[in-house]
Amino acid sequence: MSAAGSKGRVLLAYSGGLDTSCILAWLIEQNYEVMCYMANVGQEEDFDAAVIKAKAVGATKVFVEDLQREFVEELIYPAVQANTIYEGVYLLGTSLARPVIARRQMEIAARENCQYVSHGCTGKGNDQVRFELAYYALKPDIKVIAPWRIPEFYERFQGRKDLLAYAGIKNIPVVQTAAKPWSTDENMFHISYEAGILEDPDVTPPKDMWKLTVDPEDAPNTPERITIEFTEGKPTKVINTTFNKTVTDSLEIFLYLNQLARQNGTILRVAHMDLEGLTLDRQVRNLRDQFVTPQYSNLLYNGMYFSPEAEFLLASIAASQKTVNGEVRLKLYKGNVYVEGRSSKTNNLYDMEESSMDVHGGFAPVDSEGFIKIQSIRLKKWGQTKKLV
Repeated sequence: MSAAGSKGRVLLAYSGGLDTSCILAWLIEQNYEVMCYMANVGQEEDFDAAVIKAKAVGATKVFVEDLQREFVEELIYPAVQANTIYEGVYLLGTSLARPVIARRQMEIAARENCQYVSHGCTGKGNDQVRFELAYYALKPDIKVIAPWRIPEFYERFQGRKDLLAYAGIKNIPVVQTAAKPWSTDENMFHISYEAGILEDPDVTPPKDMWKLTVDPEDAPNTPERITIEFTEGKPTKVINTTFNKTVTDSLEIFLYLNQLARQNGTILRVAHMDLEGLTLDRQVRNLRDQFVTPQYSNLLYNGMYFSPEAEFLLASIAASQKTVNGEVRLKLYKGNVYVEGRSSKTNNLYDMEESSMDVHGGFAPVDSEGFIKIQSIRLKKWGQTKKLV
C-alpha cells in the first residue's frame, strides 16, 4: 500500500537525465510515492550513480532491469530481417526499444502494486504515444501521469532552462548545461539527440557530440575482414578473419558488431540485404518490401507494437526469411562496409550457367522473343496514342 496521505504509488520510467530527475522531484512535491525504473538496453550509463541520484531525490525504490538480450532477440533481429527503415533514412532505434522497456515497467508496476505509471516524454513528441499505447495494451486499467501534458507542470517549466534552474534548487546533478542543452536517447542500436541548437536543421552538429561512431578520417588505416553467417535471416555466427575471432551467442554477436561498426558503418543491414539477393525469391521479396517492411516500420514508429497487426506482420517477416541462410564476407574500412562475397549451401537461387553470357545453360535466347512480344502489346497501343516520335 502507498504511504499514509499519499495520492498513490507511481512507477516512473527513469533515465537519470534532466527531465526524469526533475519529474521525480515534482511528483514527490505533488504528494505521490514514487518508485523509479531504469531499463538497461545497452546504453553507456553509470547505473549505480543513477540509482544513488534517484534515491537522493526521494525515490522509495529503484529498479534496474537488464533487457539487452530480449531487446536484441525480440526487436532488433526481426527489424534486421525486415530491413526495417522509416521514411527511407531512420533505422528506428528509439522506437524499437520502447516495447521491451514498457513491458517490463508494467510487470514491475503490477508486482509493486503501483496505481500509476509515469514517463518523461514531451507533449509534442512521438515517444509519449509509444509508451502509453504499450501501457494500455498491456494493462488496460492502468493510470498514466504524463507531466509534460499537465498544465501545472508545463506552464512552470517552459523548457530546459527552467528545468536546469529547478535542478539547481533541488541539488540534482545533471549532465546538460546551458551551453549544451540537448538531450539524448541511447541504446545498443543507436543514439539520438534533440533540442537546443539541433532544432535548426541547417546547423552542423559539433564534433564532440558524436559518441558511438568514429569520424572516417580518424578510423584505422588498415581494413578488417569478417564473415557473418545468417540462419533464417538472423545472424548466428560472426568470424573475424583478420583477428581470428568467432562469436556465436545472439547478444554477443550484436555487441561485437557494434564494436566494429563504431569505426566501420552499418554492418548487419548491408550484409542481410546482400544475402537476400542470393536466397530470397523475387516475388516474396517484392511483397515484403512493398507491404510488410513499410507497414512494420510505420507500426514501430507509431507505437503499435502490441497490436493484432504487429502479430500478423511479425509472422509474415519470419515466413519470408526461411530461405535466407548463408554467409556474407565483408571488408570494413574507413566508415564503410564492402561486400566481398556471399554464399549459401542450402538456399542458393543463383545458377551460374543460367546467368552466364557465355553458356546457354538450358536457355535458348530465341525464347525471349515471345516474352518481348507479349510485353510490347500494350506499349504499342500506348505509343500509337501518344505519338512520341
